[in-house]
Amino acid sequence: MTILLDTNVILRLGDSGSPQHRDALGAVEALNRQGMSGVLVPQVLYEYWVVVTRPSQNNGLGMSVAAADQAVHQWMETFRLLRDERGIFGHWHGLVRDYDVKGKNGHDARLVAAMQRHGIVNLLTFNTADFLRFSGIHVFSPTDILAGRLPT
Repeated sequence: MTILLDTNVILRLGDSGSPQHRDALGAVEALNRQGMSGVLVPQVLYEYWVVVTRPSQNNGLGMSVAAADQAVHQWMETFRLLRDERGIFGHWHGLVRDYDVKGKNGHDARLVAAMQRHGIVNLLTFNTADFLRFSGIHVFSPTDILAGRLPT
């Protein structure tokens, strides 16, 4: 069984100085013990790149391009990267229209569209509230996983 890892989980996994690092790491390890495979979609890595290369004074991590590139390659070795397929757009367009999605929440809808296209129903994110509007998916926070609420 697979679970899509949201960008905020990957960011915390890679930032040992983050107060949420241990929760992210513990949740991914707990999922692995349960036979769940964490997967990524390209959007997660695009968003990751934006944050880690943004200067720290602008709420980023200030990584160099070389360091960010190395990190992206590491994530692709650690987690399976699913393809950005043509069919995702159709799913996305239906979601933003049907759920009246506006503004930056369109990024969340695109993750859900990728989940639909790839047949994934489980999502791990620190921002569970952002995804509650969408039916057909199960949203978990690292805290949920650490408390024993695991995908079935």
